[in-house]
Amino acid sequence: MMTTGARPAYLKGASIALVFVGGVIGVAAREGFMLAVPNEDNIPIVVPIVNILGAFVLGYLYEALTRTAPGPELTSRLKLLIGTGFCGGLTTYSSLATDTAVLFDDDRAGIGILYAVGTVVIGAGATFAGIALASTLHERKSEGTGSGT
Repeated sequence: MMTTGARPAYLKGASIALVFVGGVIGVAAREGFMLAVPNEDNIPIVVPIVNILGAFVLGYLYEALTRTAPGPELTSRLKLLIGTGFCGGLTTYSSLATDTAVLFDDDRAGIGILYAVGTVVIGAGATFAGIALASTLHERKSEGTGSGT
């Protein structure tokens, strides 16, 4: 039985609009990269680039929000706009899977494995790099406060 009451935050119009706007910007950025960066030896190199970039942005975003604690409302909005919207539109792991399958189908299994595993491993490293950068930037900002000297 469903109770009446306020809708969950993810079903509210403002939340949906934030994800939509961020997604449009993310998809436009990915398309811009795809138009600007040609494939190399029939390997769509933009797909790993945008996936790695998205992983970095997510790592940075979540660490920065955790450290700066701008408040629950702003934190939620930024996660929806940048995390779910922008990064969701920018990244394309379905294309990574499809491109990997095509490489296997073209008898390029070694490249396919490197393409898929490399993207995931480097993406994990990019996430940690984003976290490290946010940590460093936050530390620098807070070092200058307090004593006034």
